[in-house]
Amino acid sequence: MQFLFLSLFAAVIVAADQFTKYLTVTNIPLHGQVEVLPGVVSFTYVKNTGAAFSAMQGMRWVFVGIFILLTVAVLWEYFKKPLPFSRFDRFCIAAVYGGGLGNMIDRVRLGYVVDMIKTDFINFPVFNVADCFITCGCILLVARMLLNKKFWKEEKA
Repeated sequence: MQFLFLSLFAAVIVAADQFTKYLTVTNIPLHGQVEVLPGVVSFTYVKNTGAAFSAMQGMRWVFVGIFILLTVAVLWEYFKKPLPFSRFDRFCIAAVYGGGLGNMIDRVRLGYVVDMIKTDFINFPVFNVADCFITCGCILLVARMLLNKKFWKEEKA
């Protein structure tokens, strides 16, 4: 039952990501900009053929291969060799996976990822909803592991 809820959570993330990308593509011209909170955040339409910070430009099939390996690893861990992840950990992993799937849909379908959220108060790359879930899921998962003393405690014989 938990797998169903995690899958639905990831599916909602994908739906939200794809919907915001659709709104961006249909309402904002390429490299156009719409201010949301002046001086803080705006929406702009950017095509990103790379990964974070536009690294590895044009290596779409490398990303597809990595995502397939991630999918196999997540399914293997969940069904064949479960690790002692908490429910919170699994939701973090589902957030990362949902965000990754949202971006992967763009990579396979379009050859690039649609980015739209631009921070105006700091010089930061344009990102999208999927990137937010990937980043937040990773930060929360790493923070939980760092703060969980049981995770780092060595087993005594």
